[in-house]
Amino acid sequence: MTTNNAAQGKTLPARPAGRQGLIKPLRTLLDTSGLIAIFLLLFVALAVFIPGFLTGRNMVGLLLSITLIGSLATTMMLVLALGEVDLSVASTVAFAGVVAAVVTSTSGSVFIGVMGGVLAGGAVGVFNGLVIAKFGINSLIATLAAMEFVRGLAYITSGGDAVMITVPGFFDLGSASFLGLTLPVWTMLACFVIFGVVLNMTAFGRNVLATGGNSEAAALAGVNVQRLKVIVFGLQGVVAGVVGVLLASRMGLGDPNTSMGLELAVISACVLGGVALSGGVATITGVLVGVLIMGCVQNAMGLLNVPTFYQYLVRGAILLLAVMFDRWKQNRRQRA
Repeated sequence: MTTNNAAQGKTLPARPAGRQGLIKPLRTLLDTSGLIAIFLLLFVALAVFIPGFLTGRNMVGLLLSITLIGSLATTMMLVLALGEVDLSVASTVAFAGVVAAVVTSTSGSVFIGVMGGVLAGGAVGVFNGLVIAKFGINSLIATLAAMEFVRGLAYITSGGDAVMITVPGFFDLGSASFLGLTLPVWTMLACFVIFGVVLNMTAFGRNVLATGGNSEAAALAGVNVQRLKVIVFGLQGVVAGVVGVLLASRMGLGDPNTSMGLELAVISACVLGGVALSGGVATITGVLVGVLIMGCVQNAMGLLNVPTFYQYLVRGAILLLAVMFDRWKQNRRQRA
């Protein structure tokens, strides 16, 4: 149920009343608390049974290792909350990194190169949003197609090979640190703060959840659903562009082969964090915990020298369990 603020043209959820109004927030709190408890148990178990896990150096490394998934998960959360999905984020990250490397090396300007990479990512996101919103194409199909042609654009832009960066100042983006944490970590933390505020404290965030819950009802209540989708996918593209630039800086080159399969890890972290694949349900705290769980498992496998092909099995199992968990929660909501 929503109320329409005609003066401002914004749709705001009506304030729930009585005992029934407390059910949904309470259920969300219990889901998030249970997820936090699972993470804490996992963290303690890893600290006890895996040598070197709890060292300061490994904790800093753990934070750095989740920067890609964590940053992208903050906007993938909004995409999934809309009831959509974006499979092109990994290709967009690679494309943005290649564009940044080529533009930086050609112009000699780090600023121009960074802006080129971020704008390239944003352009892909806006294109995805327009195709999905204006033409009504299923987001799974639209972004699957985008995944292929954007990866192709990355290969074409790079000439089929990695592009070495010739401007030394570009490397500082990935290595610059403040209070012991590098810029990619601070970027991830900033994404969680910014999009947490957007989701929880703005009409935009409430409209995203309302649209994901029932797009027709949201449209009737005054939400411009098409524009909302374009903006959300555009934000996803911009964040993917930022991640691509930082990754290229860390690697010292723009590689069209990078980030293969990253989109599945990002979606897994979001679903594990309680974001409903059907849309309408998302919490920034849950996404953060989901990212941390994924990162801890990956870090533990690295410390134990688990072969790469077994790591694929574990990541696939996590994705399957996350989807099954999401389905169980949907069934529980329908029975409530």
